Amino acid sequence: MTGTDIRAGEMTVAAAPADGDRLAFIGRIRTPWTDRRDCPRQGSTDGPECRLIVDDVWIPALAGLDDYATIEVLYWLDRARRDLVTQSPRGDGTVYGTFALRSPVRPNPIGTSIVRLDRIERGILTVRGLDCLDGTPLLDIKPDRALFIPKAPPKSGV
Repeated sequence: MTGTDIRAGEMTVAAAPADGDRLAFIGRIRTPWTDRRDCPRQGSTDGPECRLIVDDVWIPALAGLDDYATIEVLYWLDRARRDLVTQSPRGDGTVYGTFALRSPVRPNPIGTSIVRLDRIERGILTVRGLDCLDGTPLLDIKPDRALFIPKAPPKSGV
């Protein structure tokens, strides 16, 4: 805990200043897959256990997350190519634009999965449903938008 903000209960950490073009990893992901050929194309909530290892400074940010059965995980596909504009995922000559696919090969290789949250213990989230390699950098964690109920008061005129 490094400080409090103007509103009661808000806590801040010493983080890099936002400069518009930098991402800050908040931890690492542990999965059973070390080779892309073995990694599933899409995760399944009945798949193997995986762990999100959250850096100590971000552990307080997990408060209340265990209220959700499923969460959205965003991660940086650090070993993916970034140069394909079109792709033929089946290798049969049918070509799609990169933005029409969920391929890890994209200009900004951000992966996202809706996963089942099994438990949280000391900054380690055990989940099922990931589709990334072991050691993948963790970008963010959010409640599943289908289950989320806003905690802030409604905005007027919206």
